[in-house]
Amino acid sequence: MIKLNNISYYFEDKKVLDSISFNVAKGEKVALLGCNGSGKSTLLRIIAGLYFTKEGSIYINNREISKKNINKGFRKSIGILFQNPESMIFNPTVRDEIAFSLKEFNMDSISSRVESISKSFEIEYMLNSNPLNLSGGEKQKLMLASILAYEPELLLLDEPTASVDPRTSGWIIDMLLEIDKTVIVATHDLSFAYEVSDRAIVLDENHQIIFDGEMDRLFEDLELLIRANLIHKHKHKHKNFIHSHYHKHF
Repeated sequence: MIKLNNISYYFEDKKVLDSISFNVAKGEKVALLGCNGSGKSTLLRIIAGLYFTKEGSIYINNREISKKNINKGFRKSIGILFQNPESMIFNPTVRDEIAFSLKEFNMDSISSRVESISKSFEIEYMLNSNPLNLSGGEKQKLMLASILAYEPELLLLDEPTASVDPRTSGWIIDMLLEIDKTVIVATHDLSFAYEVSDRAIVLDENHQIIFDGEMDRLFEDLELLIRANLIHKHKHKHKNFIHSHYHKHF
């Protein structure tokens, strides 16, 4: 479904992605791993057609993506969730927020679609609320509902559990395991990545791919995890002694 060939991207004079190439099959769920600043968010925006690069090419469903051929059909096929859900909110009520994209894509039965998705996301009780007054977890649920309501083929999630409580994090994991969509999840949370995907693509601090393969194989490679700055070492106390070792938090 997705094919990236030697994608490089610059922000001003700084390279933030360096020769990125990989394929993602239809229906596959992939964890895009890397520390903050590795280029994960930029890569998702390139796949979504929000950023464009002169170096390399990207194909989705065998169609090369460029500024010239982005249309409403392409936009409808992709749903992207930003790390900060509040940055995506601009409607006065939760109901209006979910309905907005449905109206933009000229979908039918908008009211029933809003009711249905809000019930499945357990947010029907807040349909008349101001979305800016919701908790972080509720905002995340709202924006996911707003995206999935228009039924995109591809779902791109940028650190979806970064600002939510454990209950909402668990709900997001369950949702991702249940949906029948192609999903790329950008995260630096190894435990979350392991739960939702069997495949990991790892970016290092030089903005290059240093691993693309099975999640289990990644977790066996301590040296690579250290290189990618995905695990850390700190002191901690056990009973009456203090020692230090690397932690995967998994």
